[in-house]
Amino acid sequence: MVIDLQRWSAEDYTRKIVEWMEVQKRMRIYELGSLPPFLLVFAGNMASVDHRWNQHGIGGDNYRGLCRGLHADPASLLHWSGKGKPWVRLDANRPCPLDALWALMIFCKQPLLWSLRYFYACYSDKSIYSF
Repeated sequence: MVIDLQRWSAEDYTRKIVEWMEVQKRMRIYELGSLPPFLLVFAGNMASVDHRWNQHGIGGDNYRGLCRGLHADPASLLHWSGKGKPWVRLDANRPCPLDALWALMIFCKQPLLWSLRYFYACYSDKSIYSF
């Protein structure tokens, strides 16, 4: 998500999003995680982020729990959107192939916001992973 922070503040978007979250707490109005309050507040006044920036959908198919692969283009961010979270699948011993990328980050003990520089520094020993 790319946000114009001045406009965010001027339009008081935080308050508006929190109001929809409070409605959700009182009476369940959606089932799609954290995105609906944003969709309700911005009401279509948004644009998608190019795949080069956001490899979404790694969380898999929300209906059948199927694993998904990466799209063909390079990506700057891996997004486990959807119900399939790598920590849940790894704990259940039912990982998708791309969950290994998340596991490598955790075993390296880097912050969640990391770069390929850290990845290569921590995993130069290829015996640590197999994919």
